[in-house]
Amino acid sequence: MLTDRQIRDAREVAAVMLAGAGIKLTRNEESSIEIADFGLGNLQASGLEIVVYVNTARCCAKELVLFPRQTCPQHLHPAVGDDPGKEETFRCRWGEVYLYVPGDRTENPACRPPLGHEAHYTVWHEVKLLPGDQYTIDPGTPHWFQSGDHGAVVSEFSTTSRDEYDIFQDPAIVRVPTTNK
Repeated sequence: MLTDRQIRDAREVAAVMLAGAGIKLTRNEESSIEIADFGLGNLQASGLEIVVYVNTARCCAKELVLFPRQTCPQHLHPAVGDDPGKEETFRCRWGEVYLYVPGDRTENPACRPPLGHEAHYTVWHEVKLLPGDQYTIDPGTPHWFQSGDHGAVVSEFSTTSRDEYDIFQDPAIVRVPTTNK
């Protein structure tokens, strides 16, 4: 569980990284950056900093910030009712991000899962994204991603985001953010 201080510090670093990528946020957006540690208590290893611009019944746009070598754990976006699940496109804005999806296993992947959680990472086809590169993930596709040595800023464009329905490979993960005061 993250403390209020850890959340404030992570928001400040994320805001600096976004500004460095040329992305201007309003004060309200800066103060509402979501800090997700996935309930694992090790934000530097497993986490994600998120700015949601819009999330309607039809579309969603976000900025994702990853600190150096920070990992968003393996998950998928399942069907919800009649909706086939979230389709998302990642576009790297700054830094480098390594996306892992089903396909031929990359022989020498650039990333490793966080220590102690290796068993929960099963897709190993590596897609490297540099600024200007993008990749689209179909609904129901297991995936995970990790930034390079300097971190990354990624724009996400998708259909409706329903994070509460995401299915994570690691049963220890809690998607809802928590705070310890």
